[in-house]
Amino acid sequence: MDPLPDNRSEIRDFLATRRARISPEQAGLPTGGRRRVPGLRREEVALLAGVSPEWYTRLEKGHVSGVSDDVLDAVARALRLDEDERTYLFDLARAAQPPGRSPRRRKAVDVPPRVQWLLDSMTLSAAFVTNGRLDIVATNALARALFAPVIDSPTAEGHDRPNFARYYFLDPGARRFVEDWEAAADITAALLRAEAGRCPSDKALRELIGELSTVSTEFRTRWAVHDVRIHHAGVKLFHHPDAGRLELIYQPLDLPIATNEAHSLTIYTAEPGTPDEDRLKLLASWAAPPAGQEDPPAVRGERRDGDAEVGDPSQ
Repeated sequence: MDPLPDNRSEIRDFLATRRARISPEQAGLPTGGRRRVPGLRREEVALLAGVSPEWYTRLEKGHVSGVSDDVLDAVARALRLDEDERTYLFDLARAAQPPGRSPRRRKAVDVPPRVQWLLDSMTLSAAFVTNGRLDIVATNALARALFAPVIDSPTAEGHDRPNFARYYFLDPGARRFVEDWEAAADITAALLRAEAGRCPSDKALRELIGELSTVSTEFRTRWAVHDVRIHHAGVKLFHHPDAGRLELIYQPLDLPIATNEAHSLTIYTAEPGTPDEDRLKLLASWAAPPAGQEDPPAVRGERRDGDAEVGDPSQ
């Protein structure tokens, strides 16, 4: 199975799965007669979108060349797509316009010094930068300590950067580190699906999806659902090996630092006045380098001689 199929197949599968989840009752349509498929029929979607059944059938087969934004908007409304799904549909349509090109490998982008300075200034929040493939590109000291299980995971070995998707789906320890692993796995697969729609010719992304699809049944199951996620924020509960239970609030922000790579700055913090804030502050104190000493490398988290090891309060 090709985890990132040709664009026509991607459009077909996405529209079909969205159509299958809407009942005629939800759409305000008559429900009489025997139905062979779950959800709406193609002709019903066409009726709701104000296009001909033949035209919608052609669209669902992946023929989107020349389709206007107004028509895509009408289809999105008919299928009750949320904002992330609508963006994904437009990304798929845009990717189908140019002639087919061979997959390219996007060069990894390092964050500029000003971004690293920004990260380092956030001493009581865990802040880090990821790219669209969910590689960890840069961190501050507290993020290195908080996500030490990800950064030090065997799944990071042999790769330029640790990757959240590899960790969640290929490291058994992820189920202990994150309390609601199912939700984290759902979001991770949906984020990669959205990135695949935005940059279908990214060779590194194709290789990552291929690796996860080959090794992880849990990932294959989620990938087949075609759920997408672009904007996400909320609360996540960790069981940190040194700090213990941590309930943290997280908020990703778009970070425009490269034209060919999407980057996100994510900040994890604790609610003020809670035991979680106390534990996060304690972890921050363990992670801080001794006075006059440089911070350790931004992602890998290797200790330099004399650095305090996370979890050792005597340093």
